[in-house]
Amino acid sequence: MANKTPLSIADQITLLKNRGMIFKDEQSAQNILEYISYYRLKGYWWDMQEDSRMHNLKPNTYFEEIVERYNFDRKLRLILFDAVERIEIALRSKMIYHLSMSYGSLWYLDSKLFEKTKLPSDLSITIHQNIISELKKEFHRSQEIFIKDQRFRFPNEDSDSWKILEIASMGTLSKLYKNLVHQLPEKSAIAKEMGLNMHSELSSWLEAITYVRNIIAHHSRLWSRNMVKIPIEKINNPKSDWLNGSLTHVQCKKPFLIITTMIYLCDEISPTNQIKTKILNLFKMNPNLPIYKLGFLDNWQKHPVWK
Repeated sequence: MANKTPLSIADQITLLKNRGMIFKDEQSAQNILEYISYYRLKGYWWDMQEDSRMHNLKPNTYFEEIVERYNFDRKLRLILFDAVERIEIALRSKMIYHLSMSYGSLWYLDSKLFEKTKLPSDLSITIHQNIISELKKEFHRSQEIFIKDQRFRFPNEDSDSWKILEIASMGTLSKLYKNLVHQLPEKSAIAKEMGLNMHSELSSWLEAITYVRNIIAHHSRLWSRNMVKIPIEKINNPKSDWLNGSLTHVQCKKPFLIITTMIYLCDEISPTNQIKTKILNLFKMNPNLPIYKLGFLDNWQKHPVWK
């Protein structure tokens, strides 16, 4: 397919008008398109097309409604980033504490504590070896003052876990936790302190939350998005309020389920948090937006975790 000719912002507006978009204020729309690109906004009107081939829009599709969706999504992502931070810091702290107390400061290097599963893309090394390799690369790149001090004072020594894991990403922490030997009592203890009775449930949730965290970190869209990672829905004897009954397929594949896992974990690790309240207030401030696009379908508020 031949490359398309770039369009000026004025031509972008003309194109949208030809496809049925209505503008209440074209000058304002031009200003918005100067700092939010056409293709970033496109994800918010994709479901408002009558057909995806010709890209013609349904009647009464207003540009201003697209901007409302965009701003709503941005605010939701900021709230969820707060939740991710709480979960990530709690996970890091609990892993460092429990495993260091039991196995010493260099536990993360001890291959006996980790499964022997091979890396699918390179069967010559284990997943654990790959995680450690990536972690050490981060260690040598880090400009954190305490890491630079460690490299200067102890140039040929491995770092204590409470130092090196402070620069580990959520994804690395999630992989490290999942790869711990399943029978390890500390693995179960961490899950229990996070509010779950099975480490497999926590691993599933952490993978899904890491996926959303990466979407948020890249300022990408949650609105009307299908989730690549879907967390375990049915958990064993939940310690706190959880979902009462099976969710629909749409609720599982949209952000609703992952967001609900984040609410549950935050309520366990930080009981005074305001994450759920902020989300509910955001919904109240945007009563006309179709939040079912995020999987918040009819009766979602009847689930105990959302009451």
